Amino acid sequence: MAQDIVPIELGLPQGDLITLWAPRWREEGEEWEAFLGHEEDLYAFPDAARLAAFVRTVTEHDLTDHPAWHVLPALSAVELVPDENHQFDLVGVPELVSEDPDTWTIGELADVVSILRSLADVCELEKVNEVLDSVDGFALLPQGTFPFTGRDGERRWTELAKVVVERWDEVLDAIDGIVTVPEVDEKALAEAEQELADAEAQLAAETDADEDAERAPDDEPEDLGFWGEVGIDPVKIILGDNEYYTLRCYVDDEPVFLGHSGEIDIFTSAKALGRFLVNTGNELAGNDITEVATWDEVATKATAGELEVEVHDDNVYVFNGIAEDIAEGPDSMDPVQLDLAVELLEDAAAWAGDDSVAEALAQSESLGWLVSFVVRPDPTRLAPSAPFNAEVEAWKALVEGLDDLQPPLTKVSIRVDSLFIRASCDISTNE
Repeated sequence: MAQDIVPIELGLPQGDLITLWAPRWREEGEEWEAFLGHEEDLYAFPDAARLAAFVRTVTEHDLTDHPAWHVLPALSAVELVPDENHQFDLVGVPELVSEDPDTWTIGELADVVSILRSLADVCELEKVNEVLDSVDGFALLPQGTFPFTGRDGERRWTELAKVVVERWDEVLDAIDGIVTVPEVDEKALAEAEQELADAEAQLAAETDADEDAERAPDDEPEDLGFWGEVGIDPVKIILGDNEYYTLRCYVDDEPVFLGHSGEIDIFTSAKALGRFLVNTGNELAGNDITEVATWDEVATKATAGELEVEVHDDNVYVFNGIAEDIAEGPDSMDPVQLDLAVELLEDAAAWAGDDSVAEALAQSESLGWLVSFVVRPDPTRLAPSAPFNAEVEAWKALVEGLDDLQPPLTKVSIRVDSLFIRASCDISTNE
């Protein structure tokens, strides 16, 4: 995909149409932004095959002078299918504002309003800007849920929703009024349609092959080890100079930790965790992990003195240096380390029934956007720009309590609360 030209989908009254968008770029000291079109027309197409046929055969439009345009005609039709991050349901906005202003609703609406403002600026749609400027709520959407909390936030959301109910047809009519669906070369269209059909067939074949491979018995079954067989993972957390150990498993894809009531029991060494299981394996009444069907096997092996706590590399979570890397920006961040750290934070919060971690890491929040950019790279997305002070503070807030853990405590409880994972020591015996 051309780095600075992105296929997008617009949900309009006449249907879902695909066009091309060139986000802001600088050339010869000036800033530009453009869409595929010509003069007063915005060119859009019902599918990627027609878009591909157009860009391969037509040279008279507003994007031909873009520095990356030469790449577009060589792209396959598959590469011109908009991804989920570039699908904007303009028609669905009235239904969207009927929902509560949670982080997902705000994020989706912010994306729609952002692309609308770009269309309004490039295509000189004064009516669209007039509607979006009529209340301050539209301008506050990029800030996430905060401007829409409390009494003032409720007022803002109500005013925004009222504008949508009363005037959204004006926005849709303005966009519809400039959309043109050009005719395309039939031969080029047939070639592009064949590309899409071939890609779909290949994907189906690969899916079938993967399913067959999963069903086929292995000649040499992998030795899962005891922990793999019972489906419970020893976990190691590295924070500062300290290491902490606990257990986690998944039941119906939901995380379950060694602990209870939002407190994760962790230990300062694998041996300490092992000794705890030896001493209490059959007496952990009330601990969430004892509800796992295979826990009796763990308890039996522990009390027999045969249990060894071994942590797989996939279950080692290193928090050291992440905040410093965030401060320097995406190029300095290790996507594997970050992805694992986020996994642990999200699992702990989900187990404790706390939505705040998911909210902080949602793409509508600055930290969530940065994390998504790093762990799910997409060359068509604009890179987050410095400074990253807010993202650093948000990340530190997520893991703040972990910094307070100090050895030689044998057992420590991590409590998930608000945006924080707060730690409180509850046993002070040495190893």
